[in-house]
Amino acid sequence: MTQQELINDAISLLKKLIETQSFSSEEDQTALHIEDWFKRYHIDYKRTQNNVWAINKYFDESKPTLLLNSHHDTVKPNSAYTKDPLKAIVEDGKLYGLGSNDAGGCLVSLIATFTHFYNHEDLKYNLVIVASAEEESSGPNGLNSMLAVIPKVDVAIVGEPTLMNLAVAEKGLVVFDAVVKGTPSHAAHPNDNNAIYNTIEVLQWFKDFKFEKGSEALGDVKLTVTQINAGKQHNVVPADVQLVIDVRVNDAYSNSEIADILQEKSPCTSITPRSLRLNSSSIPLDHDLVKAGIAIGRTTYGSPTLSDQAVLSCPSLKLGPGDSTRSHSADEFIYVNEIEEGIKIYVELLEKVL
Repeated sequence: MTQQELINDAISLLKKLIETQSFSSEEDQTALHIEDWFKRYHIDYKRTQNNVWAINKYFDESKPTLLLNSHHDTVKPNSAYTKDPLKAIVEDGKLYGLGSNDAGGCLVSLIATFTHFYNHEDLKYNLVIVASAEEESSGPNGLNSMLAVIPKVDVAIVGEPTLMNLAVAEKGLVVFDAVVKGTPSHAAHPNDNNAIYNTIEVLQWFKDFKFEKGSEALGDVKLTVTQINAGKQHNVVPADVQLVIDVRVNDAYSNSEIADILQEKSPCTSITPRSLRLNSSSIPLDHDLVKAGIAIGRTTYGSPTLSDQAVLSCPSLKLGPGDSTRSHSADEFIYVNEIEEGIKIYVELLEKVL
């Protein structure tokens, strides 16, 4: 099997994935297409719920393990689509369709790369590939559920669209629910403790607040109030105002530290994190994978967007064909030649490491 044949097969697989609905937690049918690939290439694989995974033929428990991961679930298409989101359409070198860029192109490129190395003996690393579910929803049955199933992972490449440059760090995420209280009353009467007016000062505090520690790769922590809700009747001053705060965390803080700081300092009546598990992630710049990528001309950067890296405790690198700015957009697409380039770069990179 030549590399070009693998590339052609990968593009064909992506077209099948596009034309098979796989909204997050509904990936059972796309999982079948991925199973078919492994069967056709005589690769021993397993399926755990809608996650399809395999290890290289000559797996050796004495060696470290490199995870190759991307996801086959999608978001639901937005209303601005002009093309059928579940139709794989090739026009002017672009392959259109829901999930083509995020992250179907990455997934099929990694599957092809794993297939290229599957039968190789005497690799320095074991390989394990996971085509995972529920990434878009951060669901309970995605990659996070697989970490106790697959062999222990020492380092990972997570396939997300990065224009095949090296995202050596990624911001984490903590979402907070906050409450600002006041005194409920009839709107016709005086009230010096109006919860809505009290919120003005709180909003200004969030607007002005800065976390002290920056990061060379990821910059500052980004805090944004994204939702506000209060009141049900025009003539009643509500007892409280609910806020939602989105915090994108750099690698200078753990999510727990962010929660401790806001709970101590913020002027809210209460502020509670929904989850602390989506931590920032990174890989040392002197890691073999990073050095190999730089050696073949790829640049490094810090990514503001969240991926399945957040559930990994090992060093991880985000790398894949496509452009993050196309993700979740109307008429999503990936250039066909980006998939070809992606497979070639993945193989070249791993040849330097494996």
